[in-house]
Amino acid sequence: MSECEKHEFENTLAIHTAPTLLGVKCANLVSVSQSEGAVRSYVEASAERAAAHGLKMRILCRCRERTLIYVYHEKLLSAWLSRADVEDFLSDHGYTADMSFEEKLALLTDRISCGSFPHEIGAFLGYPLEDIRGFIENQGRNCLLCGCWKVYGDVESAQRTFNIYGRCRDILCDRLNKGLDMFQALKITKEELS
Repeated sequence: MSECEKHEFENTLAIHTAPTLLGVKCANLVSVSQSEGAVRSYVEASAERAAAHGLKMRILCRCRERTLIYVYHEKLLSAWLSRADVEDFLSDHGYTADMSFEEKLALLTDRISCGSFPHEIGAFLGYPLEDIRGFIENQGRNCLLCGCWKVYGDVESAQRTFNIYGRCRDILCDRLNKGLDMFQALKITKEELS
């Protein structure tokens, strides 16, 4: 991946995954146009620096001209998936209590196909369970608010969360635009996010 492609790729990551990169959200998805080989090269080359921030990136699938990347904050995601209500929800979708964190991610990866996502993906992105259930029951229609996800429950809480996520994106993109690379830009204090 050339320096220009790397810069473009990191900007795309910042736009679509900033809350996760900054440790505010457990996970995000991003679809990029770069080849799977270039993306895999970046993911492998940056694994150690990402891990220093508690981050991991995983290629979920390659469809036509796009590569789907799952970016997650390992501790946050593990804690979220370990919540009793989330475990109950996932058990309704075939994720058993005895499955390890990695086994759950592997099953999710197996279930993703071009243009199709299993409904439980919302749980792997940290969405409120009432909104995931509302999306399933309403087949994606009749939401109360549409932002980072479709909201069927607490609109005020969701709007506050959307605003925080937007602030994360603005801060991270600003730092990248000032010439920092992704991992230099991640050194942001909590005060900057408030």
